[in-house]
Amino acid sequence: MKRVKILLGMLFLLSSMSFATGFQFNAMGSQMPKSENVSGLRLNLLYGKTTNVTGLDFNLIALGETENFKGLQFGLLGANKVNNSFTGVGLGIANLHNGSSTGALLGLVNMSNNVKGVQLGTVNYSTGRSTVDLGLVNISQGAAFQMGLFNMTNDLTGVQLGLINMAKTGFLPIFPFINIDGRLF
Repeated sequence: MKRVKILLGMLFLLSSMSFATGFQFNAMGSQMPKSENVSGLRLNLLYGKTTNVTGLDFNLIALGETENFKGLQFGLLGANKVNNSFTGVGLGIANLHNGSSTGALLGLVNMSNNVKGVQLGTVNYSTGRSTVDLGLVNISQGAAFQMGLFNMTNDLTGVQLGLINMAKTGFLPIFPFINIDGRLF
């Protein structure tokens, strides 16, 4: 318990120093220091919400939420949530990205909108377009490349590799092992 108090005290001292926007600690929705812009390091315990974060976002048993993010999100037993724009790498149990994402999302579950980059997870679900989906289950509105046991998209502009491949624009709507953009023929 003494070590926890010392750690929290050190975090409080760091957060009150002159580089306040360079470091932020969030615990259950309380920010130290209160700032909607962090450029540097943000640590979250249970839940943290900050509007704009650039740098390293570390979610320790937490849901870390931002509107806009650039950098590296690391969710150790946690989840990363971005509501607007994301650029960088998201590592976590779950990556929940509602806006546009550029980079890589690596998690057990990736729920995204538009992804220019790679999604690597057990389940990748995109309500928009995705460039590369690698997982057991890949579902998107539009995709360039999907590889997994089950792949499904409305608008395939490339290739699907998997046990079951479904694409409205594929050379066949459902085909095992491989499916390609039917408009290429």
